[in-house]
Formats: sequence, structure tokens, C-alpha cells
Amino acid sequence: MFSKKPEKPENDMSTFDSQKPITKTTSKAVGGPGQAGSGPLSNPASQPPGSSAPKAAMATPAYRGSDRMAPSIIGEDLTVTGNVLSKGEVQVDGQIQGDVHCSSLIVGEKAQITGGIVAEDVVVRGQVMGSIRGVRVTLQSSSHVEGDIFHQSLAIEQGAFFEGKSRRSEDPIASAPKIDMLSGQAAE
Repeated sequence: MFSKKPEKPENDMSTFDSQKPITKTTSKAVGGPGQAGSGPLSNPASQPPGSSAPKAAMATPAYRGSDRMAPSIIGEDLTVTGNVLSKGEVQVDGQIQGDVHCSSLIVGEKAQITGGIVAEDVVVRGQVMGSIRGVRVTLQSSSHVEGDIFHQSLAIEQGAFFEGKSRRSEDPIASAPKIDMLSGQAAE
């Protein structure tokens, strides 16, 4: 892949540093077609100097925050008792007994959330016992939701379990109860 200079030893990293950066990447989007351009190439500030990313990858990120962070992951062996607040993406594979407020939420197949959810993008594969407020909400075939869903866009796959009311709203997040960050309690 890299050409070697005959006068330098094999383990010399100077030839690696002088090579052009690789700009072609392959990745799998989690949220569907609406999140194009939210990958690592979407932020021009994160590019190495002198690299040129494809124009399609230079699109604005799908999240409101100016900096896209790595997702916060709550593993299968973790149980959280209390509210979870994040400015970025959260992936839950464990259990949460409390409310979740974030930019984007993925509820894994083995995950259980007992409490309210407020996020722009919500993908449910596991169990949710509580209300969901999201701009884009997707209930996948393995999901089990018992609670009301306030949404702008709702997709329910065949095989998903949903018991509750579905209410369309232009801004479902605006009417969500706020969580006081200091005490962890819902503010009225």
C-alpha cells in the first residue's frame, strides 16, 4: 500500500508520515438515510491538514451540537438508577430506571428503560416503560413499548409491540419536562 524508500529502514515512520492520507472510507449509518454526512468526515476541523474529503461528506452534522462526540454506551451489565443526561448520542444495552434526555438514543434489544425518553432521534429495539418524546421515533420489530409517544415522525416495524397513545406534534421536545441538572429531579 505504501511505497518504501530503499535508503530508509523498514521500521522508519517518516515514510508513513509523508504519504497522502486515505480519504475513502466505508461506514454503516445507524439512523437511516436522514443522517447522511454525520460521520467522522463531516467535520472539516477533524480532517488532517492537506486532506480533501468528498463534498458529500462535508455536509452539516445531523445533531444540533457543533461538536459530534462518540456515543455514550450503557452496557448490558450496567443498571442506572436515576436520570441520564447527554448532549450527544446514547446507546443503552443495560437497564435505566429514570428519565433519559439526549440528542440521539438507541435502545438495544436487551435494554430496559423505565422512565421517560426525550431525544431528537429515538430507535427502540428493546423494552421501554414510559413516554417517548422525539422528532424521529422508530420502533423496530424486537421492541416492546408501553407508554405514549409524542413525535413528528413515527415508524413502527411489523412485530413491534406498542401499547399507548401516539400523538403527532410539530415540536414534541419543546413540551417535555425539563430535568434539573443539579438535583436530578424533574423541574416544573
